[in-house]
Amino acid sequence: METPRIGVYICHCGVNIAATVDVKEVVEFASELPCVVIARDYQYMCSDPGQELIKSDIKEHGLNRVVVASCSPRMHEPTFRNACEDAGLNPYCFEMANIREQCAWVHLDKDKATEKAKDLVASAVSKAALLEPLEKKKVGVIPGALVIGGGVAGIYAALEIADKGFETYLVEKEPSIGGHMAQLDKTFPTLDCSACILTPKMVEVERHKNVRLFTYSEVKEVNGFIGNYKVKIRKRPRYVDEDKCTGCGECANACLLRGRVANEFDEGLAKRAAIYVPFPQAVPLIYTVDANSCLYITKGKCGKYPACKEACLADAIDFEQKEEEIEIEVGTIVVATGYELLDPAEKPAYGYKYDEVVTGLEFERLSVASGPTGGKILINGKEPKEVVFLCCVGSRSHEKGEHEYCSRVCCMYMTKQAHLVRDRIHDASVKVIYNDVRAYGKGFEEFYNRARAEGVEYIRKELESPLEVIKRSEGDDKVVVRTISEGKAVEIEADLVVMANAIEARKDADELAKLLKISRSADGFFLEAHPKLRPLDTFTDGIFIAGCCQSPKDIPDSVAQAVGAAIRASIPLMRGEVEIEPLVAIINEDVCVGCRTCEEICPFGALSLEAGVMRVNEVICKGCGSCGSACPSGAISMVHFKDEQIFAQMDSLLS
Repeated sequence: METPRIGVYICHCGVNIAATVDVKEVVEFASELPCVVIARDYQYMCSDPGQELIKSDIKEHGLNRVVVASCSPRMHEPTFRNACEDAGLNPYCFEMANIREQCAWVHLDKDKATEKAKDLVASAVSKAALLEPLEKKKVGVIPGALVIGGGVAGIYAALEIADKGFETYLVEKEPSIGGHMAQLDKTFPTLDCSACILTPKMVEVERHKNVRLFTYSEVKEVNGFIGNYKVKIRKRPRYVDEDKCTGCGECANACLLRGRVANEFDEGLAKRAAIYVPFPQAVPLIYTVDANSCLYITKGKCGKYPACKEACLADAIDFEQKEEEIEIEVGTIVVATGYELLDPAEKPAYGYKYDEVVTGLEFERLSVASGPTGGKILINGKEPKEVVFLCCVGSRSHEKGEHEYCSRVCCMYMTKQAHLVRDRIHDASVKVIYNDVRAYGKGFEEFYNRARAEGVEYIRKELESPLEVIKRSEGDDKVVVRTISEGKAVEIEADLVVMANAIEARKDADELAKLLKISRSADGFFLEAHPKLRPLDTFTDGIFIAGCCQSPKDIPDSVAQAVGAAIRASIPLMRGEVEIEPLVAIINEDVCVGCRTCEEICPFGALSLEAGVMRVNEVICKGCGSCGSACPSGAISMVHFKDEQIFAQMDSLLS
């Protein structure tokens, strides 16, 4: 190894560091450390002049190692590595000491903080002297992408990637794409017809030459790494030949169970046949046999002959159809699996057992023209005259089974629905019981003010105060909402109560997270790599997230995030190759006994047993060190974090 020639640079970070640490004293201390050729300080090392200072010294003083003492490496380590590389120094011959978050920001005593900063700098210099040049590797990228989830976010992500010329596979669990947006009547705050703005995009997906659409399908297995993912898709049988079905609907008309099976798309407010399309604008417009309801499948008999099969002139009904397994290869993946709503049945206090109490999504199906009531808002067969909307049902709560977070869309869709009631039932009394109205988006405050001007009454309740919905007597066609407002007990009679259920992570999110080897937050949503700097990335390279699977959000935010995730997913496809960080685990095969402890503990699935010893897939490995700490035989070490480098730091700190 060449003799180390180290340059040390101490950042003031304005007053963030300099107010607590005597920077000049630390510079003087650093200049006396072994192998240090030059030590300097500067107001902002991350600035262009600060970086130029490093570049100039590398060339002028022949530096072969650089240490910067400043903020967290998460912020500016790439910045300084790039500066070193620009000056001809291997970027992995750079080390960073965090004297802001780990020193200046957590201490008040300037003398003690200065001494700690010296220790941190000395530790970094000790490691820097033992650093070795490393080289990144490159791997090819399969020019295709997978989008999981066919709601509005998945649709936009798929179209964005496909428009760039890449083959895009869109996998949707339900018989049709569209997601929850397809169930809505209007969108806030512009009151656009939801179906009118969504269905053209759904059709575009079906017709796009670069999109392969898999509906009624699920991702069952994912292997590989960025640029080279191998995916298995399970396609469930529709018992209808997709190439033959014309979507005429004669099969559903003939079905013996027509009007007897709960319609999921209408939130159970209407009935359908055992063979169905979810809604008239479904994409693809292909009928599906509900295997859990169909008499022929469940009982082996449907009259003398299956009625649907007899009615189908296209001969599309095929009860011999089997489940398919399709294998694809892609370079990147976008996850846009959406959300579920809090089950109101789990919260009996809100009175969901009463016919007069519905969820926000059920109200959408009551108000939309294509819904079970033809767009007439009816409850118990008549127009409600006293309507109460309940915000934050399961959101912003510390109660067991509820959520501390805000679901973000509820205030505004309650406002929209309150407006619709006033617009269609002019003599209706409309009240909204709320904790806080969060009208944060473009046009939201104006829309809220419009609803109030139209006669919608807003009643504020205390955040932690109880709320319950009861009936005074059995058989009564009214309910009573009880709560506390401004310190006083409030009782409101209502013909209709609408609940804004909390948005939740999907129940199958955990299973998908394990397949993709991505993380979830404490709330169950998929976790981004960094909330500010990498909000669309996951910790697994090549996998991106968009829409409500990441956190609750409205349609514009979901679309914006979907387009952003699609662009992020397209970058490796456009480049045709990706660079792989060399900071990975390495196995000493002479010591490894093949116990597979490391394989079990690796969160990224980067280790596997081959020929009796463990091997590391360097493309998947993130260099987290979990395997090295768990290895009982000490066979695993980490590049750039070798034992001798860590021990050198410890010796420096303890001396």
